[in-house]
Amino acid sequence: VQLVESGGGLVQAGGSLRLSCAASGSTFSINGMGWYRQAPGKQRELVAAIPTAGGYTNYADSVKGRFTISRDNAKNAMYLQMNSLKPVDTAVYYCNAIQDSWPYVYWGQGTQVTVSS
Repeated sequence: VQLVESGGGLVQAGGSLRLSCAASGSTFSINGMGWYRQAPGKQRELVAAIPTAGGYTNYADSVKGRFTISRDNAKNAMYLQMNSLKPVDTAVYYCNAIQDSWPYVYWGQGTQVTVSS
């Protein structure tokens, strides 16, 4: 499975961005996807997650009410709509996919999101 993120960039505080993640390869094996982020000097953290079959979504407390994760299984794509962005949201955002068999986890190369004050 290959994951490619797009949509990052520079935005002012209060603005919006929409990240996309395109999956290719053996996507039938994926049973969940998510977005993580890593700010300079900090550990990578979960932002939002969504299972393949739909249903519940999971958000970090810091982004609840501002970010929305979604999937388009027909297009093998996942999105992260980010509204009311804050400077603390500045980070490299990574697309993640999980499956029940080795190698269990896939990562994209990351896309930079910078929010200016």
